[in-house]
Amino acid sequence: MSEYSGWSEKDVQREVSDLESRSTTAARLFDIRLIIGGLFVIYGVIVTIAGISPSDASLDKSEGVNINLWTGLGMLLLGLFFLAWLKLRPTAAPVPEVPAPDAAPPGDKPAA
Repeated sequence: MSEYSGWSEKDVQREVSDLESRSTTAARLFDIRLIIGGLFVIYGVIVTIAGISPSDASLDKSEGVNINLWTGLGMLLLGLFFLAWLKLRPTAAPVPEVPAPDAAPPGDKPAA
């Protein structure tokens, strides 16, 4: 006997909606924009902190330009852009295709 034989239609619908909400959460959690944005923000903060008080030697190497500060700020802005993009345009969970009730099951060949 099947595990689901004692379930009512309402129980099945509740289970399906629970699984759909988990799928949406997983899709948002592993969105590449979150990963890229988070890494750029973290590295941007680190490099910006390193560029706040540069040594004379590092300024001489870069011909007077505080490259750590400018690169860190650029990385920070790029990371914030990715995170804002994620917030403004969240991903939608994929919608499963429901076959038409009169459609033949996969693998069946139409009668000739």
